[in-house]
Amino acid sequence: MIFKETKLKGAYTIEMEKTEDERGFFAYSYCQKEFRKRGIDFNIVQCNVSFNKTKGTLRGMHYQSSPFEQAKLVSCIKGRIYDVIVDLRKESDTYCLSHAVELSAEGYKMLYIPKGFAHGYQTLEDNSVVFYQMAEFYHPECATGVRWDDPLFSINWPLKVRVISEKDKEQRLFADNTL
Repeated sequence: MIFKETKLKGAYTIEMEKTEDERGFFAYSYCQKEFRKRGIDFNIVQCNVSFNKTKGTLRGMHYQSSPFEQAKLVSCIKGRIYDVIVDLRKESDTYCLSHAVELSAEGYKMLYIPKGFAHGYQTLEDNSVVFYQMAEFYHPECATGVRWDDPLFSINWPLKVRVISEKDKEQRLFADNTL
C-alpha cells in the first residue's frame, strides 16, 4: 500500500500496490500492519455502501460528533466521485481547510479520513458506488454536518448540484455550529 499524506495532517490518499501477471493483479485494500506502521490506529467495525443514480449528486458534508467520532477509509468501486474532506479539529494547523481528490473504480485509490473531519462527495458519473470502511459504529444522535457550500471552506465542486437531500440542504454554516 502506498500512503501519501494530504495537505491535511493525518489524512492520506492510499494507492493499492499491485502485483500483476497475465491474470490481472492482486493488492491489499486494507492492512492493519501498514496503518499501524504509520501510527494510524484504524480498526474496522462497520462497512457501508452508497449507490448514487445520478451524475452531479452531492452527499455531505457529514461527520459524527464526540464521543463517537468516526475515522473512515473511502473508495469508489463503480464510477467516479469528487471526494472532499474538511479538517474540523480545533487544535490542528489545518483547521477549517479542505482537500479534494478524485476517486474512481479504475484508479484503485482510497482516502483515509481521520476522526474530526467532515466528509462529502459529488458523483462525476451516473451509477457511482462508494464503499466506506468505518472505525466507529453509526450513532444517529451524534450524526451531524455542515453546509456543502459554506464559503469558509472554499470547496469548488466540479459540477452543478443535481441531486441533494433536504437534510444536506438544511445543514448550518460551520460558524453557526460553533457558537
